[in-house]
Order: sequence, then structure tokens, then C-alpha cells
Amino acid sequence: MQVDIDQIIIRKRVRKNLGDLSSLMESLRRHGLLNPILINNRNELVAGHRRTEAARRLGWTTIEVRIVDDRDEGDLVEMEIEENTQRKSLTPDELAEAYLRLDRIRNPGFFGRIWQAIRRFVRRLFGRR
Repeated sequence: MQVDIDQIIIRKRVRKNLGDLSSLMESLRRHGLLNPILINNRNELVAGHRRTEAARRLGWTTIEVRIVDDRDEGDLVEMEIEENTQRKSLTPDELAEAYLRLDRIRNPGFFGRIWQAIRRFVRRLFGRR
């Protein structure tokens, strides 16, 4: 559900320092919002302060939200904490493998380019895009 970004109320937050938002802004610009922010039924932000602020700085007027209601204040703070602590970064090996895979996709060899051309041709032939 989309909500007017100016209607989101930001109260006291666990995270005090939003940090550098430039890479998050670039991600939003390139890929859009991958995970909606969380608000309660009074439009108070529960989780997603950095995403909200990055979207606001990009000039977005609305943002995708998920509403979590019927929760007490303790549950909402716990959700904010979980949102910011229950992450696992990729290992260096996983990250290297992912970038190699991306490079192979974006820069296919000779046979890869031929296969892609055949796939595009068949899609156009049968009207699938």
C-alpha cells in the first residue's frame, strides 16, 4: 500500500544517526524500494527510517508501507530493534562469487551472446517479451 511520505510520523527512534544515505539513495533510484517500511495504524514509523529519509531526499511523494497494528509500544520497539540487528552480510567469498556471476551475465562470451540472440528471436517469434 502506498502512503504519502509527508503523512508518516517519525517519533523517538532507537537509531540516532542515519549515517551516509547516498548508497541507499542510489539503490532506491536504480531498483526502487525492495522492502516496504513498517508503520502502525496511526502512520507512525515502526521500521525503515533510513529508507524513508532516502526516499524523501530523492523527492518521492509516496512510499510503499506495511501496516502493523494491534501492537503495544514494547512490540513496536522490539520490531525496530529486530529490523536493525537481524541481518547477515554476505561473506567475502559469497560477495566475490555474486560479482563474478553478475559479470558473466552482463558480459557474456561469444556463445552466451549467440544464445541470448536466439532466445530474443524465439520470444519475438512467439510474442513473449
